[in-house]
Amino acid sequence: MLAELANWLTTGILDLGYIGIFLLMAVESSFIPFPSELVLIPAGFLASQGEMSLIGIFISSLAGSMVGAFINYFGAYYIGREILMRYGKYFFISNEAMNKMERFFQDHGPISTFTGRLIPGIRQLISIPAGLSKMPLVAFSTYTALGAGIWSVVLITLGYVLGENKELITHYLHQITIGVVVTVLILITGYIIHIKTKNN
Repeated sequence: MLAELANWLTTGILDLGYIGIFLLMAVESSFIPFPSELVLIPAGFLASQGEMSLIGIFISSLAGSMVGAFINYFGAYYIGREILMRYGKYFFISNEAMNKMERFFQDHGPISTFTGRLIPGIRQLISIPAGLSKMPLVAFSTYTALGAGIWSVVLITLGYVLGENKELITHYLHQITIGVVVTVLILITGYIIHIKTKNN
């Protein structure tokens, strides 16, 4: 099923164009589980063939990611935790996932909206605790754009450089993900040390 979907995207994304990338990334960044790898890696490959523009792909991807993130943010902001916990399962948001996101946000503060966008399993839903805590919109938008932009560049570049070599893509994506997680942990540690030093 997953392989068929990937093949469909590789051959059909050109027909969908930049609007298709925008819509798919909006879905990926909201509460519907859909891996961004299946969108941006094929798009990067198409760019390497001269079929699409790297800048166009990036802008469409970032815009879609922001829209999806805003859906989660404003939904949580106005709906509240109690309703999400009660009805979230109908929108692919389990109570376990909710608790995980909230703990991550509480442990790492607002910067988690940036770092969380780079961590698999957290990336899609990190906007929800930001909305629940009523994080300032400007800060939320800035951190989200940074995190989503970096992740988009990683995936687009993989598709552009490695093309259709799925084995290499899987290998390097795994390595890059580990590297990103380690980098995120370093950033969080540095941020916490900075805050503690500043308060002292």
